[in-house]
Amino acid sequence: MTFLSPDQIEQLLWGLRTTVFLFAASWVLSFTVALILVTVRAANIAPLRWAVDIFVAYHRNVPLLVHVLFWYFAVPEVLPEPIRFWLYDHGAEFSLAAIALGLGSSAYVSEDIRSGLRAIPHTQFEAATALGCGYIQSMRYIIVPQALRISLPPLIGRALLLFKNTSVAMAIGVAELTYQTREIENETFQTFTVFGIATVLYLMGTFLITAFGSWLNARVSVSNGRRA
Repeated sequence: MTFLSPDQIEQLLWGLRTTVFLFAASWVLSFTVALILVTVRAANIAPLRWAVDIFVAYHRNVPLLVHVLFWYFAVPEVLPEPIRFWLYDHGAEFSLAAIALGLGSSAYVSEDIRSGLRAIPHTQFEAATALGCGYIQSMRYIIVPQALRISLPPLIGRALLLFKNTSVAMAIGVAELTYQTREIENETFQTFTVFGIATVLYLMGTFLITAFGSWLNARVSVSNGRRA
């Protein structure tokens, strides 16, 4: 077994950097959209609830790879040519992959937050109304923060899954870690070495996310204990 050159190690680290940025962009979009979906669905307005149900069902029942391919190959075709050319000239692969991953993950994240929402006693809603809070104020300051604390463990799991799913972006040429791994493997044929290093890098990323999630969960638990 031979080792990789410094340039190839740097290439892998650059791929890891792209993976981290892609994960961060996708997670921010996913979490934001999920909060909107939960808020809209909790309003209990039938047409809006149906729209959210369709959105969630679509993203949960279509493979993630299909979402990525659809956003990269199909969506630009319906855009005006100037916008389409601008996208392709400004890193469309990364941006569209982040959108596809973020929207796909948001359906699952919204269901996790919704589960936390269901665990909140209805008296909390009544108390918020008694204090003169409107629907948006109640959700923003009282209900959703409690739901997030309750649903924190599954949200950490979703973050881990999203980090690993960034590898799907290689299908449209995003130079993330898996893409760079395949490139080096095709050049050197050092399959065991290059995939072994990539595995270690992915494990480091997942361990860091897990550690941060454990710290955050412990911090939230201590904060809840003090309030009690």
